[in-house]
Amino acid sequence: MPKRILQGTVVSDKNEKTVVVRVERRFAHPVMRKIVRRTKNYKAHDENNTCKVGDEVSIQECAPISKDKRWTVVEAAQA
Repeated sequence: MPKRILQGTVVSDKNEKTVVVRVERRFAHPVMRKIVRRTKNYKAHDENNTCKVGDEVSIQECAPISKDKRWTVVEAAQA
């Protein structure tokens, strides 16, 4: 089964080798038929501490690295 890849924005890089990535998803509300935005924060492993706040990154599912980290940074585009 392929691993999920999500795209989002780095909102925190204060932790060592970890970034917090905000991922936004859009969907049509089942009753109102309006496009709704929902965001969720994911902690992702950043081995070289290259990502900074505001960067657009792609994160990929992986085996658990710590209590909260289940994602790794795959690709980073500098802002």
